[in-house]
Order: sequence, then C-alpha cells, then structure tokens
Amino acid sequence: MKVVFLGNGEAFDERYPNHSHLVLSDKTAIMLDCGDSAVRQIWKYTKDYSLVDALYITHRHSDHLFGIPALLGRMLEEGRKKELTIICSEQIKTDIERLTEHAYFGINSYGFEVKFVIAEDGKEIKFNDLKLSFAKTGHTAYNLAVRIEDKKDVVCYSGDGPMEGDNENLYKNADLLMHECYMYDKKLPGHVVAVDLFEMAKRQNVKCLALAHFKRVFNDETRKKVKEAIPETGLKIILPEPMEEYEV
Repeated sequence: MKVVFLGNGEAFDERYPNHSHLVLSDKTAIMLDCGDSAVRQIWKYTKDYSLVDALYITHRHSDHLFGIPALLGRMLEEGRKKELTIICSEQIKTDIERLTEHAYFGINSYGFEVKFVIAEDGKEIKFNDLKLSFAKTGHTAYNLAVRIEDKKDVVCYSGDGPMEGDNENLYKNADLLMHECYMYDKKLPGHVVAVDLFEMAKRQNVKCLALAHFKRVFNDETRKKVKEAIPETGLKIILPEPMEEYEV
C-alpha cells in the first residue's frame, strides 16, 4: 500500500491542513477523515474525481468531518458517476446527511450513489481488497481508530485519542501507524502525548510511527523534542509534511 499524508494539523492550525490521509492499495483508494481544511488536499494530489472509492470518518469533530460537503459538491460538479462509500458510525451518518443538506441545500441528490457502511467498535468490514477493523479510543467525542489490511500490508490510523486496555491490540504489528500526538509529555484530556506513543509502539511492534496533529501553539517545540528523542526510542518515527508520500 501507499499512503499520501494529505494533512497533519490539528483543528485550528493555520499552517497545516487538518489531519487526513489517502491510503492506496492495488484496487482501492480510501480517504481517512475529511476536515474543513483537508478537503482541498485531495485535489492537489489528483484531478481524477473518481479516484476515491471510500471515505472513512473517525469522529464528529469539524476538523475530521466538515470538509465532506465540499468534497461531495466538487465530485458532483465534475460529473462523478462512480459510487462512493462512506464508512462511519451511525451517529456520523446522521451528521453527514444533516451537514451536507445544510451546507448545500439539495446536494443529497448527488448525481452519484453514496452508500453508507456502519463502523462499530470491534467490528470488521471487507471492502474491495481491504479488511477494515475498528476500536474505540478515549477521545472527547466517540472515535473509532481503524486498521486497514490487504494481503501484504497493515496500515492503522488513530483519529484522535488514546487507546484503552486491549483495544490497543488494533495496532499490533502495523507496518505504519498514523497517530495524533498533541503534546510531547504534557497530558490533556482526549489526546495523546509522544512519550506514551513511544511505549505503545514498542508494545505493539509497530514498524513505523507517523506522528501529526500537534497542538498548534507548541507545534515547533513538540516536533523538536520528538526528533531529539528518536535515537533513544529505537523506533522508526516520521513527522510527515502535507502531501508527503510513504510506500509501506
């Protein structure tokens, strides 16, 4: 699989687009989260308005969700005919339907079929050549991290929030784990700090840890501390920039 890091910023960062990624397998393109500043990133990567087969939304905060009306609107404007699958919780399905109708009245008649597939904690979904598994994190909103597998690779994405208990096993032996990292070591409710992620990645034998979503006012400071700590961790850790690509 290949991953395009579309955005790596938190909710209100003016320098970095919202945390969002594009995962490309042999047969499938799936976009992970679609915040209000991340949505334009997909069109920087491609002008193929049918490229994205599926959209996965981790939780209902605006920096992970509010770009959907613009995404669907542009697909509609460009004449997309291919079905789009949106994978999300039942609550987010309702949110998306309300949000798109409010943003662009009448857009729910897309001109192409939009199919919803409901994600649940502990559930597995097969989509094309991929298997998706989900586990709840400890965020301030209901958030489902996702594990994406094809026959060769395992890519995981946290959305927001720390794993609790056995749910951490979702990341076991991941070739790439894309995880939000709000601060280096100062803990805040609903988010994760770098020092805890280092230990978790070791426990779960994560091959590469990609950190993003740093709290904006400490962004440069946190990045510097992470970079300085990498040699001591014994882990492969990357701090991807927007539009950077990674071959799993």
